[in-house]
Amino acid sequence: QVQLVESGGGLVQAGGSLKLSCAASGRTFSNYGMGWFRQAPGKEREFVAAITWAGGITNYADSVKGRFTISRDNAKNTVYLQMNSLKPEDTAVYYCASRYSGTWTLPQSWTYWGQGTQVTVSS
Repeated sequence: QVQLVESGGGLVQAGGSLKLSCAASGRTFSNYGMGWFRQAPGKEREFVAAITWAGGITNYADSVKGRFTISRDNAKNTVYLQMNSLKPEDTAVYYCASRYSGTWTLPQSWTYWGQGTQVTVSS
């Protein structure tokens, strides 16, 4: 079992930055790929970014490429999402996910989820 707790969300003006953290419990954290998804009101949960267990491979949604950076620190059992140049359309609840099987851009491929952290970007 892996438990995930997100933090770092908040209210920021357009063009600003936030850094989300996801702390994981469980001894096998370092064995799993990690991902970030987001869900805006009335919309489906969508892929944001993912990183392999060793951090060697990352993937981003086109909408955040060049603005967001995913990273992980296996010694701290934590994955991060640095978000720069934020836009109002980035407003959503951001979820951390762990352990995927299959296509990692699909929510149904992931086993463990956090409760989410709200990110609101004002114009």
